Amino acid sequence: MPVEKSAGAVVFYRAGQQQIEYLLIKSSRAGHWGLPKGLIEANEKLEETALREVKEETGLKYLTLIDGFKETIRWYFKVKYGYQLKRGLKIGEGVLKFATFFLLESKDKKVKLSFEHSDFVWLPYVPARKKVLGSGKKILEKAEAFLTEKN
Repeated sequence: MPVEKSAGAVVFYRAGQQQIEYLLIKSSRAGHWGLPKGLIEANEKLEETALREVKEETGLKYLTLIDGFKETIRWYFKVKYGYQLKRGLKIGEGVLKFATFFLLESKDKKVKLSFEHSDFVWLPYVPARKKVLGSGKKILEKAEAFLTEKN
């Protein structure tokens, strides 16, 4: 069974002393809300992939990696989209996917989406958690707990 590895980030912006907003992006293909992430390129470290993917998908430039936060999730999926064939996969094939998420603080909210995404939103924790799908909820919970504990 093929294995894919990707990296991404929970991107947040401090709107005030205590007010934190999280960035969610909407997939153009699947139409769901999630966190920025993408496949690791050759010789790239996980943190490098996360930063590159966030910059590519959101256009954000002023990002700071927050030390101490690193969460990995895994899931299984069956290939069903043509774009996945470019990665050497076959329709109906099962793939085990790992995604590692970091925490990135953005100094501004000036998002410029890539073609892969149709919309974005900055939200406080509770509405963000309600909007994001699946395992993204757990990643957001852990990020919120980490930031709350740190303050």
